Amino acid sequence: MWARRTRSSGPGPSGPSRLVGPDAYQSSAGGGAWDEARVGAPAGPSVIPVEQVPERILVVFAHPDDVDFGVAGSVARWTHDGASVTYCVVTDGDAGGSDPSVSRDQMRVIRRKEQEAAAAEVGVKDLVWLGYPDGRVEASLELRKDIARVIREVRPERVVAPSPERIWERIFASHPDHLAVGEAAICAVYPDARNPFAFPELAAAGLEPHTVPEVWLMATPAPDTFVDVTETFDRKMAALRSHVSQIGDRDSELDEFVRGFLAESGRRAGWVDGRLAEAFQRVVTG
Repeated sequence: MWARRTRSSGPGPSGPSRLVGPDAYQSSAGGGAWDEARVGAPAGPSVIPVEQVPERILVVFAHPDDVDFGVAGSVARWTHDGASVTYCVVTDGDAGGSDPSVSRDQMRVIRRKEQEAAAAEVGVKDLVWLGYPDGRVEASLELRKDIARVIREVRPERVVAPSPERIWERIFASHPDHLAVGEAAICAVYPDARNPFAFPELAAAGLEPHTVPEVWLMATPAPDTFVDVTETFDRKMAALRSHVSQIGDRDSELDEFVRGFLAESGRRAGWVDGRLAEAFQRVVTG
């Protein structure tokens, strides 16, 4: 099921980055200041400071557009700070869309092009397509092997993936494909990608074991890590609007919906009103 990724030029400008608190945010003539300080709010979840963005980040997700709803604002920050970000898309999204006149084969092509365009909006040019059927993903050994293969190729310091835990208060975030991809990704990180005796055909193909130091889970019921995406909100929205087949006639409502959700995450982090956040659960795996 594994498909080789497409490559192009390297990442954007390098620079330090933190998981941010807007209390120390200062605007500048050239746009937002990127070296912000840790949140000091006495209540609410902790915000873990990160002194420098990793050199390589792998984002694993089920369907085209999942990444843009969940993490595109953070990805825009990370690529700005010099990270090389790779997307691993498990399905082609062939079950998406609402137009019955569009065949499923056509939908696969459409959604690939949409995701490639969306990725470009946030500085990502390296995509891996695994080609699993939309709506029928299971946390199988085959999927674990395919994700472990990508991990050994990319050798990331951070993997971002859907949470394998269902959010009962927001059930639509917990599509069965998301849960299955999250479970398979966690298993691929530990133990598969690092174990020299797991899937020996990978080592035989020259893919040496790799230990991922940390995993960031999207759509988690227990977020503890927040990234300020106020300054990259427009890029996130441009990425989302690339998914024309999925947005349909809801485009006029999209900005308000996404802004409201991110503002709520910012409040959950203990930030002042108006700051927008993407939320994650950070798991140390190194």
